[in-house]
Amino acid sequence: MEFFNREKEKQQLSKALESKKAKLIILYGRRRCGKSTLVKNTLKPNDIYYMAQQSDEAVQRTHLANTIGEKIKGFDSVVYPDWESLFVNLNNVIKEPLTLCIDELPYLVKGSMSLPSIIQKIVDNTTDRKYHLVLCGSSQQMMQGLILDSTSPLYGRADEIMKITPLESGWISKALGCKPEQSVAEYSVWGGVPRYWELRAEENSFKTAINNIILDRYGVLHEEPIRLFFDDMRESVQAFSILSIVGNGSNRLSEIAGKLNKPATQLSRPIDNLIQLGYLKREVPFGESEKNSKKGIYRIADPFMNFYFTFLVPNLSRLELGLTDQVYSIFESRQSNYVSFEWENLCRRSVPMKPINGIDFDIAYRWWGSNLKNEPMELDVVAESTDKKYLLVGECKWSKIADPTALIKNIEQKANLFLLAKGKKVIAVLYLKDTSENGVSTNVFLPSDVLDRLK
Repeated sequence: MEFFNREKEKQQLSKALESKKAKLIILYGRRRCGKSTLVKNTLKPNDIYYMAQQSDEAVQRTHLANTIGEKIKGFDSVVYPDWESLFVNLNNVIKEPLTLCIDELPYLVKGSMSLPSIIQKIVDNTTDRKYHLVLCGSSQQMMQGLILDSTSPLYGRADEIMKITPLESGWISKALGCKPEQSVAEYSVWGGVPRYWELRAEENSFKTAINNIILDRYGVLHEEPIRLFFDDMRESVQAFSILSIVGNGSNRLSEIAGKLNKPATQLSRPIDNLIQLGYLKREVPFGESEKNSKKGIYRIADPFMNFYFTFLVPNLSRLELGLTDQVYSIFESRQSNYVSFEWENLCRRSVPMKPINGIDFDIAYRWWGSNLKNEPMELDVVAESTDKKYLLVGECKWSKIADPTALIKNIEQKANLFLLAKGKKVIAVLYLKDTSENGVSTNVFLPSDVLDRLK
C-alpha cells in the first residue's frame, strides 16, 4: 500500500538525520500506525535498523550486534558484556556518519532497566558520537516516561520527539479505492490505522473484511485491544471493562462506576489513562469548561475500538461458536445509526481544518441542554469563529435529503433559541449523506466535502 500522508513527519526526520551533529530522535505511538514504515522510508542504505524482540538482555545484544554486522564487517565477532561496550565499539568502528534505529525500545528496557542511563551517557557524549540514534516504541506510556518524566535519564535530551498518530479519514478513499459515502462507513470500522487499511484492502467486500479480520475468532484483529493494552498497561481488565460499558451505551461517570460497582473516585486514573492513549474521550457541551463541567459524558474515541466494544465484545459467546454471520447481521441492522455517530465526529473534526464561507472557526463541539423556552434541545455542531464574531451551528444527517432548504431554516430557528448565539452572526450548515438538489449550497456538506477537508 502507498505510504500516505507522512510527508511532514518524513521531512522532519530527514532534516534531523542530515545534521552533522549527532542527534537523538524519539518516535512513539500506537501499534500499527506506521512508525517502522516511516523510519524505513527515511533511512539510507548504510543506516542500521533493528527491531527488538522480547528476549533476554544478552540475546538482544547478540541480535543487535548481528544486525550491525550485516553492515559493518566483523562487528558481531565480538561478545559484548554490556550495552555500553556495544554502543562505544560502534562509534569506534564506523568510518562515515550513519543512523542506528532501535525499534520497540521498551522490549530492551524491560530486560535491562539500566539501559536508559547508558543511552544517556552515550547521548551526552555528542561531540565524539558519529551516529544518530533513533529510538521507537509502541508502548506510549513507557516512551513518554523515558522522555517526558523529569526523573528519567533521557529527560530533555531528545532533539526531536515525534508522536505518530492514526491517519486522518480523508486518506481512506484513496487507500481503499472507494467512493466518499462508503469511505465514511469504512472509516467508522477501521479508523485511521494504516495497517488495518492494508488488511481491509486484501478482502473482497466490507462484509467479508469485518467477518474475516475482526469477528472471526482466528481473525488478525480479533484480539487487537488486548495486544494494545499489553503495550501500555500492567493490568488490562479494568480498561477492557470500562470500554465495554461505554460501548454498551453507558456514558456518564456515575453509570460506569455503578456497572463496575466501584466509587467514581477510583476510576479517575484508569479513565485518564485511556484518554491519554486515545481510546476514550470526554465530551462536554459547547461553552462548558472541559475540566470543570458536570455535564461531561464519555465516548470511545477510536472508531475501531468503538466497533469492537459495541459489536464484538457483547457477542463473544456467539463468535466462539463461529456465528460470525449472525453477529454481522446485528451490526448490519444497526449500521446506519452506528455510521451516523462517526459521521458526526468527522463533521465536527472537519470544521477548523479550512475556512467556511471565508471564515476560520475553532474546534467544533456538540451542545445539549435547555433552550430559551426551557425546552430540551441538541445541536450536532457548534463552533465559534476565531475572531469571535460568528457562530457556526450545524446538523448532521446520515441520510439522503432531497431538498435541504427546510432543514437549514430549522437550524436557524434552533439557533434563535440558543443562548450562546446571542450577539453573534449565525452561519447555519448542514451535513448530509446525499442530496438530489442540483448545485448544492455552500452551506451543505457531503461526504466528499468533509473527507476533502480531513487530509
